Order: sequence, then structure tokens, then C-alpha cells
Amino acid sequence: MNESSTSALVLLLLFLLVCSAFFSSAETAMLSLNRFRLKHLRRNGHRSASLAYQMLKRKDQLISMILIGNNFVNILASSIATVITIHYWGEDGIAVATAILTLVVLIFAEITPKTIAAYHPEKIAFPAVYVLKVLHYLLFPVVWGINLITTGFLRLLGFSVLQDGKSNISPEELKTLVHESGQLIPGKHQEMLLGILDLEKVTVNDIMIPRNEVIGIDIEDDLDDIIQQIRSSQHTRLPVYKGDINNVLGILHLRNMTRVLTTGDEPSKAALLQACRDPYFIPESTPLNTQLLHFQREKRRIGMVVDEYGDVLGLATMEDILEEIVGEFTTNFSATSSSDITPQEDGSVLIDGSTTVRALNKALDWKLPTTGPKTLNGLITEALETIPDMPVCLNLHGYRLEIRQIRDNVVKTAKYIPHKAIEIDTAEALTP
Repeated sequence: MNESSTSALVLLLLFLLVCSAFFSSAETAMLSLNRFRLKHLRRNGHRSASLAYQMLKRKDQLISMILIGNNFVNILASSIATVITIHYWGEDGIAVATAILTLVVLIFAEITPKTIAAYHPEKIAFPAVYVLKVLHYLLFPVVWGINLITTGFLRLLGFSVLQDGKSNISPEELKTLVHESGQLIPGKHQEMLLGILDLEKVTVNDIMIPRNEVIGIDIEDDLDDIIQQIRSSQHTRLPVYKGDINNVLGILHLRNMTRVLTTGDEPSKAALLQACRDPYFIPESTPLNTQLLHFQREKRRIGMVVDEYGDVLGLATMEDILEEIVGEFTTNFSATSSSDITPQEDGSVLIDGSTTVRALNKALDWKLPTTGPKTLNGLITEALETIPDMPVCLNLHGYRLEIRQIRDNVVKTAKYIPHKAIEIDTAEALTP
């Protein structure tokens, strides 16, 4: 073998190593593409993304084609390297060729191109997809035959190859994607997206206004008192009941009653009841995402929450549900989070007993359970298994609380004492 033939073989060997690097990088890049971004680009008319999407629908064919090409060039490169080394070193050149080629392939045809492709999949996959498309047509009979054998073997092992290429994502995975979006999605928008995803886990009784805090109109009150209540009300809709909140007669929109008061006719309870809309009742266990759709379908903004016996537990509004997504509305006069949770100078926190567990978890970043009682008072009485008749201290799920005020058989005020504050107090007590 003359020098010109040897030079040609060396050039061919270098070309085969480049081909091996191409197949290695193309395989890693194609399988590392973000499938959601790929679908987005495809919808926007990105040609390379469309081709990649079509090829990834049959990953078994794609992998087979790349492996056929990669193995072919690697085996051919090994044979050529052996011929070259035998020419120069004789039979001893086989071991030399094996060692050198293994090192070269690992570094320049495997590790380096695959690492680059893993970090920059689109830059590698989108140009490579055109070459792969051509190879797909050229090698289709071989790929089809090999796939037929491998698919049958996989079925014998109990595996199946998906043909549709569809990929589903769970709500928890979607939350992770939102969390990891970083600066791509503003923080406030992330909170809103996570709030929407959490709606299905939250029920109406988690966000309702309890019945003892519901402001309504008792039709049995004096008419002048009712009119004065309407004129001074901070709410646009009020439930109208007779004697007890369980006997709800309707929901009054103050705009309708204002028309009655300004027509010049003598106002009456009959006119008030005529201005009311039929009450709308909500089962307490309805998920918020379902109830939001019900509000939309029924064209309602307020409903009375009832238990399985039909007793009224409280009141829920569309604004309450929307606040779970966008946060507190400044115009919501019923929002009392600022007064319910009051930080103190010493690091402790005064908490109203009617504060909901969800509000506590959000405001103080706590991990209180939300599957049981809905308020702090409920959690405390559940933990004590009795209604306290005097101030006591307790450890509630790892949080040290001191009951400060009890009235009408409920905990009105409790004080949260952080562990740091306890350590400081202990240190001061030990100081001579």
C-alpha cells in the first residue's frame, strides 16, 4: 500500500470520526429537546421544529436509524484504523489501533459532541434534522426490518412502543415547571398560575365567610333600621332572611333597592323582597374550580354554603374564589387579614381565633394541616379535645401558641411565640 492510499485512508478515517460525532450529537440533541417548546415553535411555523416533532413521534425509528449509522461508521473506522496501523507497525498495530481509536472515539466522537448537544439541543438538532430526514428515506427498509424484530422482542418482554407520540403532564409537574420558569414568568404571574392549579384542592368551606360573620338583612327588623343598614352597607349584595340565617329569603343587590328608595314611592318590606333574587345554595364540599364554573353558568356572584343537612354554614362569593388566584382585593371590606394576624415587636404574633388555616399558612409560611378544622380555633379545640375555660399554652403541630382570650366558648385571640423568642427569654432569665 503506497503513501497516497494511506493518506486517503487517513482522510476517510477522519471523515468517519466526524460522522460518528454527528450521529452521537444528533441522538442526544433530539432526545433532549423540550417537547413543550417544540410544540410551541411548531405552532408558530418553525420548519425545523415541525420536522423534529414528526421524527420524535416515532422515537424507536429515530433511535434505530441513528444507531445504524453510528455503528456503521464506527465499525468502518475501526477497520480502516487497523489497516493503517498494520501498514506501519505490522501485527502489533492491532493493539495500537484499538487503544488509540477507543480514546479518540470516546473524546471526540462521543463525550464532547454529546455534552455540547445536551447543553444546546436546539442548535444541534434543528440543523441535523434535515440530514436525518434524508437518511430516514435512504435507510427506511433497513430501519423498518430492524424495528419489526426489536418491537416483537420488546413485546415478549412486556413493553409496548407508543405510536402517537403524545405526552401528558400532571398538575404537580406543571407546578414544577412554573416554579422553575425563573424570570421567564414574573413572580406575581407564577402565584396566579399556581393559585389556579390549587383551585381543585380547595373546597368552598375553606374560603367561605362563616355564618356568625355573615352580614345580612333580617326582614323582621324595623323598616327604618333596614333602610339605614342598606344606606350604610359596605357590601353590594346582602342576604335577606327571616329571623335566622337558615331561613334565607333571597339575595338583595343594593342597586335594585336604591331604585326603590329613589322612585318616590313609600318603601316597604314587600318592595324589598320583590327586589331580591332567589337565594343560591352551594354544597360545602364543592371544589373551587367547579364552583367558579357554576357561578359563571348561573350568572351569580354570591351563594349560601350549606352542609349535608341543608343548614347554612356561611357565605361564599366569586370574589373569594378569585382572591385565591390574584390575591386580596383592596376593595374587599370583609378582608381582615391585616387585623387577624398582627406581628409584635418582640417577634411574637397575635392571631384572631377565627383566622382560617389557609390564611395562616400563607401569611406565616406555616404547614398546618388543611384537611381538618378550617380555623385556628377549630385546630386548638381539636388538639385540646375540649373547649378551654382559661388561658393555656400548647404546641400545635410544632408551633408554640398561648391562648390569650376566650369568649362565648371560642378562642378569640392566641399568641404565637417563635422558638427564637423563647430562647431569648430563657437567656434573659438565666442572666444574673
